[in-house]
Amino acid sequence: MTSVAVVGAGISGLVAAYRLRQALGPAATITLVEAAERIGGKLRTVPLADGVIDIGAEAFVGRRPEVPALLAELGIADQLVHPAGLRPLVWAGGALHPLPTETLMGIPSGRAAVEGLVDDATLARIDAEPATPLRWDRASDIDVGSLVAERFGEQVVRRSVDPLLGGVYSGLSSSIGVRAALPTLAAALDSGASSLTEAVRLALPPPLAGPVFGGIRDGYAVLLDALLAAADPVLELGMTVRSIERIGTSWQLEPLGSFDGVVLALPAQTIGRLLAVVAPAAASAAAAIPLASSALVALALPAGADLPQHSGVLVATGESLRAKAFTFSSRKWPHLAERGVALVRASFGRYGDSVADTGDADLIAAATEDLATVTGVSVTPTDAVVQHWSGGLPQYLPGHLDRVDEIESGLADLAGLEVAGAFLRGVGVPACISAGSAAAARLLAAVH
Repeated sequence: MTSVAVVGAGISGLVAAYRLRQALGPAATITLVEAAERIGGKLRTVPLADGVIDIGAEAFVGRRPEVPALLAELGIADQLVHPAGLRPLVWAGGALHPLPTETLMGIPSGRAAVEGLVDDATLARIDAEPATPLRWDRASDIDVGSLVAERFGEQVVRRSVDPLLGGVYSGLSSSIGVRAALPTLAAALDSGASSLTEAVRLALPPPLAGPVFGGIRDGYAVLLDALLAAADPVLELGMTVRSIERIGTSWQLEPLGSFDGVVLALPAQTIGRLLAVVAPAAASAAAAIPLASSALVALALPAGADLPQHSGVLVATGESLRAKAFTFSSRKWPHLAERGVALVRASFGRYGDSVADTGDADLIAAATEDLATVTGVSVTPTDAVVQHWSGGLPQYLPGHLDRVDEIESGLADLAGLEVAGAFLRGVGVPACISAGSAAAARLLAAVH
């Protein structure tokens, strides 16, 4: 294999190109194609207030090893940073509450997890849940919201589960399937847990010895640039691949030409359109994965802005606020606190709403006003930047893993064509790194 195309220069595509370069050596031609005018996909680092800030993902889960391992491989391990350890708050019922602990993505393991956040009737329902007969179908899937509402009530869904799932998927618990989003919970229920309370307790991961999250000191751009340099591809920015066709043992990409192998690291619906002719079953499954749009507003506030001593605020669904979450970046990250300016990120948009389509000026105003509501900090930003993420995150609807299986089985006989991305088996940066590495490995195995 001497010529490979990776279509999509987000983190999955960049990792795939890097892994292919490692395996194929300097003589191979690796072409990296990106429809946008920059690399990075849904990761982006921009200037703000005499420094930089990430306006896509800003952190990764510390339990997974992919990001630290990749930083070390690339010789930039000194960029790894960790949060200050402050806890976030939840805005619910027009007031701030501590974020529940001892929960699985907001699903409580007992009444103590959500005391003070939900009413007495809901607490009584949580107490009674273990004695309530549980209906669970091992052969099907259900959305997280329906399961939790049936067992614990709507307040738990709106005030605890939705805020956390909304941060991960830009969705609602009603648009997220249990099996794909919470596999350990599904496994506990499949194994015969007699109640949701018992299943959550079985599914809770053991406490981490180290930090829960990690980040990159100078933003994800550092990692993206290092991957690009190490992959050393022929970079084609601003180019859209219009079609893909198999000719003999090669793959023809219009308008680029012929390649021995191809990795498609694109949003699911774009992959669905490209695969319609060569892999119709896989294309249909990919096209059925919907996308949520979101927007992020990064604010620089005067240094004296008295933000709460917490990492941020998650907003319950059904509240009057337009923002769904705030990150107090200069509280959360010690390296940002050193800059002497208060930095805040405000997130907007959930699956099915149009908030993210609001104009930049209105989003900045909404972020400033909602921040004042939840914190009492009413100041004019000294600087601001807005990022719209159209179709930013795939929604893992019930049955998502079945659709992923259909995509993978539909490509099984097409040697030299692989897919990668957040639509497969995880939306976070570590999962996308894993997906890019796995796609490169499958491609290499198929053509050698």
